[in-house]
Amino acid sequence: MTSILRSPQALQLTLALIKPDAVAHPLILEAVHQQILSNKFLIVRMRELLWRKEDCQRFYQEHEDSVVSASREIAAFFPDFSEQRWYEEEEPQLRCGPVCYSPEGGIHHAAGSGDPGPA
Repeated sequence: MTSILRSPQALQLTLALIKPDAVAHPLILEAVHQQILSNKFLIVRMRELLWRKEDCQRFYQEHEDSVVSASREIAAFFPDFSEQRWYEEEEPQLRCGPVCYSPEGGIHHAAGSGDPGPA
């Protein structure tokens, strides 16, 4: 599926975490995924993690009382993701379109660019 997104403003990165109870049910997970897409969010990276309870508690405790940038949270889940490179290289292509969605990979990418890089 290809679409063209034209935006005069730079795109913003948003981290979406889907809780285990939703992931455990394929129909609920698909409904959440479709809701993200229907609200015109572009999925630029996707990763499945299996965290222990202690990992989750540590992550949420660290973010409990502070306003933390998306940069810090994204780095926790995607350590190989370069936000600077994304804003310099991928964001302008996604903003100006055309954009393709790959159901197999579950992510969006600029048409003709193939895979955007490591997850």
